[in-house]
Formats: sequence, structure tokens, C-alpha cells
Amino acid sequence: MKARVFVTLKNGVLDPQGEAIRHALGTLGFEGVEGVRQGKVIDLDLAETDPDKAQAAAQEMCEKLLANTIIENYSVEIL
Repeated sequence: MKARVFVTLKNGVLDPQGEAIRHALGTLGFEGVEGVRQGKVIDLDLAETDPDKAQAAAQEMCEKLLANTIIENYSVEIL
């Protein structure tokens, strides 16, 4: 079973990479971009065949390793 994890910074947390992207877009002529927030996508191939168990396992992975839950939000999608 496949799971896709989306990790993004929480609102209010400074995003220097997002700001660098916004600035670079402006220098390339893309006007009107007022803000950029960047994140990461992690694809997992799991041996689990039960979608509920796969969801629970992926969430536990996020809590323990994949996301810094102090400053990041995450969501899990079972594919």
C-alpha cells in the first residue's frame, strides 16, 4: 500500500526558503506573487494491506520522525 505524506510549516513560522522562492520568481518577471510557503512530500511504500492500519502507521511515522510537530503540520493520504 502506498501513502503520501505532506509536511508544511505551521502558520506564523518563518519560511526562509519560501521567501527565497518568492524573491526569485520576482526576479524572473513573475509579478504579483505576494507569498510562498514551501513544504515536502514523502511517498511511502508500505507492506500493510489494511488502509486504516496503513494510515495509523504513517501518522505514527510522522509523529516520531517525518514531521517536527512543534513547527510543522502534516497530512497523510493513502493511495
